[in-house]
Amino acid sequence: MRRTHIFKTVEMTDEYLEMAARAVDGGAVAVVPTDTVYGIGTGAFCEPSIEEIYRIKERPAGSPLQILTGTLAQAREVAVFSEAAEKLAAAYWPGALTAILPPAEKGRALTRGFAGLGLRVPGNAFLVSLLARMKAPLACTSANLHGQPVLTDERTILETFDGKVDFIFLGGTLSPTASSVVDLTAEPLLLREGGVPRAELEKTLGFRLGVK
Repeated sequence: MRRTHIFKTVEMTDEYLEMAARAVDGGAVAVVPTDTVYGIGTGAFCEPSIEEIYRIKERPAGSPLQILTGTLAQAREVAVFSEAAEKLAAAYWPGALTAILPPAEKGRALTRGFAGLGLRVPGNAFLVSLLARMKAPLACTSANLHGQPVLTDERTILETFDGKVDFIFLGGTLSPTASSVVDLTAEPLLLREGGVPRAELEKTLGFRLGVK
């Protein structure tokens, strides 16, 4: 069992945020609050730590992790944005929308065999502050065991992950609604309807989305 450092996000000072950002950049595994459910993540280029997340979650290797950035500018460093992607990012980031985009040169290593990168700028203020201090994006997925319900409250997060990860950042009770997912690597497809309704996405884009 590893030692888990537990913090309340409301008590995080700039000094602690800087420390946490350096640690996660370097491969520490952290449970973090987002604007949807709790997530578990690490520095996006830390392959051994990403493999550890798959092990902790009992997650199949064929299920990709999401890439979180603090700003749209950071997202543009690792992915290629089409006109449709720019429209969605302008309308819904920060927020509950994941866009799957072709990787830029810097982002190719992050695809790990998949066609695109699932990118999101989250709306949680603490997480954005952490991401802004990191040198790399955060490779992240929902903080739950694979196939189990998502976790949204502090008690179940502690019961599930204390002793298994390096950091747990407690941000209260969160929304059980996951992000909407739109695949923009080819013909635009709605893969999951979540925090942003399909009708809103289609109004922003100006056309109907295919559904997988």
